[in-house]
This record gives sequence, C-alpha cells and structure tokens, in this order.
Amino acid sequence: MTAIRTACLRGLNLAVAAFFLSAASAAHGAEQAASRNVPKLGRGINILGYDGIWEGGRSAPFRLDNLTAIKKAGFAHVRINFFGFKFMGPENVLDEIVLRRLDTVIEEVLARGLIPILDEHDTHICQRDIAECAPKLKAFWRQIAERYAGRYPTLVFEVLNEPGGQMTSSSWNTLLNESLEIIRRTNPDRPVIAAVLNVDEIPIEELVLPTDDRNLIVTFHYYAPIKFTHQGAPWSQTFSKIGPLDWGSRNDEAKAAADFDKVRLWAEKEKRPIYLGEFGVYERAPSDSRLRYLSFVARSADRLGWSWAYWQFDHDFAAFDSARQAWKPDILRALVPLLR
Repeated sequence: MTAIRTACLRGLNLAVAAFFLSAASAAHGAEQAASRNVPKLGRGINILGYDGIWEGGRSAPFRLDNLTAIKKAGFAHVRINFFGFKFMGPENVLDEIVLRRLDTVIEEVLARGLIPILDEHDTHICQRDIAECAPKLKAFWRQIAERYAGRYPTLVFEVLNEPGGQMTSSSWNTLLNESLEIIRRTNPDRPVIAAVLNVDEIPIEELVLPTDDRNLIVTFHYYAPIKFTHQGAPWSQTFSKIGPLDWGSRNDEAKAAADFDKVRLWAEKEKRPIYLGEFGVYERAPSDSRLRYLSFVARSADRLGWSWAYWQFDHDFAAFDSARQAWKPDILRALVPLLR
C-alpha cells in the first residue's frame, strides 16, 4: 500500500474500526445471552476435506500430529469436513471402518485440547438435488447422533455445509429442522451448528430455528467478492481467467462491514451466537491484497465476538505447507496475530 493510498484510507479505516468497536459490546452481550450452554469455539481452521485419511491413508498429506501445530499456533478448534454420503452403502448405512477412522480423528483432536466440529460436507449432492440429499442427510445424522450419544461432550455437530443451489430457504428450513429433530432424540444438549442458505445475499432473516433450542450456533461463509477470493482458481473456467485483482479500498471494506452488520443485527435480535465457518483467498491473488483481506475479515469477526474457521489448513487456500511441514508465516500472522 502506497503512502498516498494509506492517507486516503486512514479516515475510512478509523470509521470502520469505530463501527466494529461500537458494535462489539452489543454483539458480545447478545452472544452471552444466547450461549450460556454453548461453547465458545474461538479461532479455528478447516481440515481433512479432501484427504485420503478416510480411505485408509492413500494420498493423505494431513498428519494427525499436525493437530499439535494447530494448537500451538493459537487455534482453539478444527472443523472436520466429512463427506459422509461417500461412505454409505445400501439403505444409506455408513461404513463402520470409516466411522472408526472418524472416531480416531475426533479422539486425536480432543487429546490436543481442541474442540472438534463434525461438518457433513456433501454440498455438491445437496445443492444439486434436495430429493436425493434429504434421505441421506437424515440417515447420516440418525447414525452419527446414535453413535456419539453420551460420548465426546465437546464434539459439535454441523448439520450441512453450504446449503444452497437448488434449495430455497423454505426447503432448507424443512430439512434442517427435520435433521435437528433426529439429532435431539439422542443428543438433547449437543451444540449444533445450523447454516444460513449459502447465497450472495446472506438471507439470515429467512432462517427458521426451533425457538426453544438454545444449543444452536448459526453459521455463514464469506468469500465476497468471489471474483477476488477465487481469482485464478483452475477448477473454474470463469475464475481461472480472472486476475490479478486487488482488495482493500474504502468501498471494499465498507461492503464487508455492511454484510457483517446485517448478520450482527439479526444475531442481536434473535440472541443467537454466530460462527463464520469459512473464509479465505485462493493463492493466485496478489499477496498483499490477500493478507489485507484475511486480516480484515478475521479481526472483524474477533471484534464482533464471533467464532471463525479459516479455509483451509492444506491443499488449496492453504495456511500450512505440507511438503515443508511448516506454516506459511504471513497467512498465519494475518489470521492469528502475535501477542504483544
């Protein structure tokens, strides 16, 4: 950032900071009222979404001892991205061998003093065809809830990653509440994460939750503007051709602040804790802009009293270099600043 640009933005940056500071006390009060029985998840990171650990260790760059590095770096939880549908046999029965591997992962997470979130991550199926998704999702949570009833009290369930696509808020609310009813039969007090429909507008006001269930945490993901955060991504014909794009102007920060304010106001009204379950920037973005974005989003969530999880530990968007077995220091410090 040039000196001229810094001077131009200083006034706005102070205004944005003042907004978040004034909002923070109200947000903290709302979260305290909402979460007497809900754990404070703190800062976290997504793990194991595309790792071969589930298939028995083939093409598995993640090492379970990486959990020690995650804890030492200052993270408090991990979000375990689990594609349960992939391991379902006839009549949607989960593979016991894979479930034992999941047990091991959860136990290793707990042994490091981290909070595990079990996230059902079959977005591609559920966004494409809710009729195919619904029986699988409900079967998944029936089996998982029964398996972990009375076990691992700090384990948190997340009903579904990024509902959206062909889903409407109405159809998602129906499936979400049916899944919550299944979970509550065997886990009445388990902390459970429920997602807002994953579309650009963040329609949090359309989310319908059981009013008497106060062990719920509401989540949303933030990658706006997606042309910036996904620039150069090779899996997309559109995004692979975009870039380099910068981020960090007064309008960029104001837009993010407005999006977060919408969520904050709803959370205060409904007295529900908020979890920013994913945010990140693909590595083809200009480094300075990438770090500004990550720092702005993480510090904004911190000031609002929200827990959050970076996407992701390794693979793409990575905060950790698996080949070197070392953190990418600039990304780590943008997420978790050194204590002074």
